[in-house]
Amino acid sequence: MDLRQLRYFVAVAKARNFTRASEALHIAQPALSRQVQLLEQSLNTSLLYRNSRPLQLTEAGKVFYEQAIQILGRVEQLKSTMERMTQNQRGVLSIGFVPSILYGGLPSLVRKLRQSRAELDIQLIELSSVQQNEALKTGRIDVGFGRVRSQDAGVERVVLREERLVAAIPPRSPLARTEAPIELQQIAGESLLVYPNAPRPSFADTVLSLLDDVSVRPAEVIEVRELQSALGLVAAEAGVCLVPTSARLRSDVHYRLVADERATSPVILSHRSNDSAWYIETIKTLIQRMYAENPP
Repeated sequence: MDLRQLRYFVAVAKARNFTRASEALHIAQPALSRQVQLLEQSLNTSLLYRNSRPLQLTEAGKVFYEQAIQILGRVEQLKSTMERMTQNQRGVLSIGFVPSILYGGLPSLVRKLRQSRAELDIQLIELSSVQQNEALKTGRIDVGFGRVRSQDAGVERVVLREERLVAAIPPRSPLARTEAPIELQQIAGESLLVYPNAPRPSFADTVLSLLDDVSVRPAEVIEVRELQSALGLVAAEAGVCLVPTSARLRSDVHYRLVADERATSPVILSHRSNDSAWYIETIKTLIQRMYAENPP
């Protein structure tokens, strides 16, 4: 088993087709098939169900695929690190984030990181919570900040805080006549704006599940691409929207805290499982200091 065979298998697993994978890899299909067979022989197990269309992974294949993309991601990360060291470039820390985190503590955290590690080049990459999982395992990012809980053996998560939700309401709505906390039942019968519409699962599903748990049925659900679009449509009186407290971005929208204390959105720090790099503990320590200085 070598890295070339890992790359070949990952390409086949992603394409679910030997012909498409061989075209992407620019090698002959028989050669690709032979290398995957040799890989299976070295592992003494089958990784693919070849009689299915499209190709399906065996249970062993699914496990091997997850491990293979982590290995290849770490190899690419190592190559990049060595190239930067050879070129005497500064170290790079890549941080994935969902947009709503920008309106919370992320900018402050990045400033503190730059103050404590002046030699560090920090890159910020906007990714959904789901996209961050793959980006971590492939080495595209080093840490991620998201809001959706999920299960992935290759990714470790730490819930940093639970942020209360607020209802964003059109200013001329009867619901905007008070600033008192709003009950979720009061949203029943209203048009509900949720975001993002893709990829799923997303914060939209968190909101919909929350309302479903208390049997609240909106008149309609309008899915939009991003937070700014949702709040813009609230201002245009298209409906109401639930957003994290830190995401109160527009002054032409009325906000009311959701009374139900279970109506929260987690702020989740994600990193690769078993990653003991220095920046993990550094980031956790800086966040603890930030919360001590300015409690949520």
